[in-house]
Amino acid sequence: MTDTPTQTPSESPTQAGPLPRLDRRRAVRLFGDETGAATAEYAIATMAAVAFAGLLVVIMRSDEVRGILTDLVRRALTVE
Repeated sequence: MTDTPTQTPSESPTQAGPLPRLDRRRAVRLFGDETGAATAEYAIATMAAVAFAGLLVVIMRSDEVRGILTDLVRRALTVE
């Protein structure tokens, strides 16, 4: 019967040692392709805007806010 060494969680057969240094050429190769990044940013911004608009609709439906805004408009349009 032979004893097999046990592996700790940090040791794995696929681990080859420390990672290579991230130089400019390697960074461009790894992170250079940003296809669709702008589209994703626009999608996130649009979702945030829709959520904010929904929140404003909920706030504007309250009677108290409606009364405040109506009073504000009446005071702005009243000539003394």
